[in-house]
Amino acid sequence: MIFFSEKNKTCLGWLLLATLTSLLLVSMPSLAANLLIQIDSPGRTGIIEFQVYNTANGFVTQSNPFKVKRQALDDSGSYKISDLPAATYALLVYLDENNNGQLDRNFIGIPLEPVGFSNQYVPRGSPSFIKASFELGHDENLRLDISLKKPLGKSAQISIGPGAILRSNPYGDDNDSDSRFIPAITYIGERLQILGPRFQWGLTGSGKLRLALAGQYRFAAYEEGDSPLLTGMHDRDSTLMAGLALQIELPAAIDLKLSHQLDTLDRIGGTISAIHLSKKLQYGSLTLTPKMGFKHFASSLSNYEYGVTELEATAERPAYSPGSTTNTEAGVRLFIELSRDWLLLADINIEQFDDAITDSPIIEKDSVVKGFAAISYVF
Repeated sequence: MIFFSEKNKTCLGWLLLATLTSLLLVSMPSLAANLLIQIDSPGRTGIIEFQVYNTANGFVTQSNPFKVKRQALDDSGSYKISDLPAATYALLVYLDENNNGQLDRNFIGIPLEPVGFSNQYVPRGSPSFIKASFELGHDENLRLDISLKKPLGKSAQISIGPGAILRSNPYGDDNDSDSRFIPAITYIGERLQILGPRFQWGLTGSGKLRLALAGQYRFAAYEEGDSPLLTGMHDRDSTLMAGLALQIELPAAIDLKLSHQLDTLDRIGGTISAIHLSKKLQYGSLTLTPKMGFKHFASSLSNYEYGVTELEATAERPAYSPGSTTNTEAGVRLFIELSRDWLLLADINIEQFDDAITDSPIIEKDSVVKGFAAISYVF
């Protein structure tokens, strides 16, 4: 006869309960759901990749999908993603034409290969999780129709609308800001992108490492009449800065941008080197991109915009040369799809001056606020 202690009886009871629970779970029908996907014009060559997202921030950056499936092209255009738990999802599908395992993009991140979204959603910029999302119930077989298209079409995406540039004035005792209303013209092509006063020409790379020729129109720092403290100072000129920019996609969907630009028109002289980190976040239909970084100005540029030459010096305004300087910059970019054809864009930054700049006799503020906003119609 075998005797069990109370402790052994307890252990045996738990073992029997676990065994019965396992048997019940095995015998129960699965409540996992399936997506039945029908793709229109899937293409002739390449691999179809399906990315299922269950978070907005993952969807907007196309990182950390809940489930990924790659499959050879099917002549019928019919595909299936099985065993998904009930939840809210958004689906991204693309044709990996060159079978390199990634969605190829241009310098600013626009896909270059055919891509499609659930709900037949066609984004005009950063994709919105809300507009592509759908509910998948328990044990449901949900059919989705997807059309694959290149976002830029056969040529480019063009938008136009009213825009404004704003810059606070750090010079002297003038508190007026410098604001300009401009036409906000955007051209986004495979290699060339024109974004208001900025442009990029993609040189090489289409994945996580991309190199471009980049430039921007740098508006004049000030005019003599902007402040009494600037009386007798020569007007500073506008110019075109251009050079190289390197875009790197880091882990955690963080973007790193390195750039080095020089005065191509030789009006102010000097160079600007910059490093910036940014990350896209999504809240409903609003996409926010916080960013921060550093800008290094060569001495000739710092002296031109923040210094006082011997000829401009007075008793109240002594000659001053700040030399090379490094400013800290932080800001946020906002993007909203107001409708299928109308977009709202805004970019706001605060640039904190180097101590060598704030020591200048013509500078009375330790930072400058810069911003750009536009409402654009996409053709």
